[in-house]
Amino acid sequence: MASNWRIYNVAELEKAGLLRVEDGNHGEYRPRPDEFTESGTAFIRAADMDSGRILFQSASRINETALARIRKGIGRPGDVLLSSKGTVGKFALAPLNCEPFVCSPQVTFWRSLDGDFLNYRFLYYYIQSSDFRRQVMARSSESDMAPYISLTNQRQFQIALPEIDEQKAIAHILGTLDDKIELNREMNRTLEAMARAIFKSWFVDFDPIRAKMEGRLPAGMDAATAELFPSEFEEPELGMIPKGWKISTIGESVKVVGGGTPSTKNPNYWDGGTIHWTTPKDLASLQSPVLLDTERKITEQGLKQISSGLLPKGTVLLSSRAPIGYLAISEVPVAINQGYIAMVCDGQLSNYYILHWVQQNMDIIKGRANGTTFLEISKSNFRPIELIIPESKILQAFTLQLEALHQQIVNNLNQSHTLASIRDTLLPKLLSGEIRVKEAEKLVETVA
Repeated sequence: MASNWRIYNVAELEKAGLLRVEDGNHGEYRPRPDEFTESGTAFIRAADMDSGRILFQSASRINETALARIRKGIGRPGDVLLSSKGTVGKFALAPLNCEPFVCSPQVTFWRSLDGDFLNYRFLYYYIQSSDFRRQVMARSSESDMAPYISLTNQRQFQIALPEIDEQKAIAHILGTLDDKIELNREMNRTLEAMARAIFKSWFVDFDPIRAKMEGRLPAGMDAATAELFPSEFEEPELGMIPKGWKISTIGESVKVVGGGTPSTKNPNYWDGGTIHWTTPKDLASLQSPVLLDTERKITEQGLKQISSGLLPKGTVLLSSRAPIGYLAISEVPVAINQGYIAMVCDGQLSNYYILHWVQQNMDIIKGRANGTTFLEISKSNFRPIELIIPESKILQAFTLQLEALHQQIVNNLNQSHTLASIRDTLLPKLLSGEIRVKEAEKLVETVA
């Protein structure tokens, strides 16, 4: 903390009407099971917060009856959220353009009530500071076997604030980096949607073929690419497919393998390891279906304990249990644990084709799963699933388009990782006074 920053007690700031700290409804006011619905107001739990973002798409929803009964925890744009039970200390910022939401009892919002005293975005970054995190850990206790930090304890926190102009300057510096990361994220969502649309149009809806049957050029396709597609269907035993295309199985078309876990009791398998080893946990929080790194690494000795060995860059990874459906292309050579089905695409079908085929057929894949404790899709149940194999020139044209989209996605992810690293380096230095605003501004100008 810089020497000229002033320390405030949270309870005193609340009493002065400068800050509000509030969690979601407990007891009779909280939503009942039958009040959750497919649409409605987002009900934000700790699980709906990731990397500073609120995951509105995956959040549960409550109906108007539940919303009318709720008395507190009603969120607003600019609120800073803090998980207070279970996984204590997760944080997120409600964007200024966010949809309406309410906090669960596990989530507290911190709301600046006076923007001339406390900048909401500075507050968001301050909550990530080591000083604030120490207070969270020091005041956490156990409740119902889960870590918990009460509102009373949160109101006993102290926060250090500079003058408002410096708050805004710090928030702008760090926010510029986060804004660029978010822009990259939005660009990747667009690129991924384009890739899905191409696959669906070409290989599910058969739009180019239907267009040629009607005597017209397929929408958005050049004449040379359109010429590659047949102009009619044929009907083999298994149903209508484009003429000249074939039906096979995923097991016959790519190499399907599983993995394993070297004994964690043997340090020779882990200590100092440099070989990427992945579990589905690595895929759980991916923003795009691309694996750039793994949480854990193994040694050469550890790799020898896994029958599938080191899989090449470009392998398609599918989580096969708890849950089924995490999906990514690995951008690094990787070994896998037993929670995966991996597809090595060294034949006619590219990893881009297989990735989108898996996405398109996820319901079929999950339908072949079984298990008592949790559902799992085995390799033996996965391999017989049928797929269509288009003619090679069409596959080449598809791969050419998808490769360009995929590379842009990877470039954006790499840039975002660099920006996040700079942000995470600057944040503690700005909040401790180790680096001044002007110095940080010059650094950010060169990268964002």
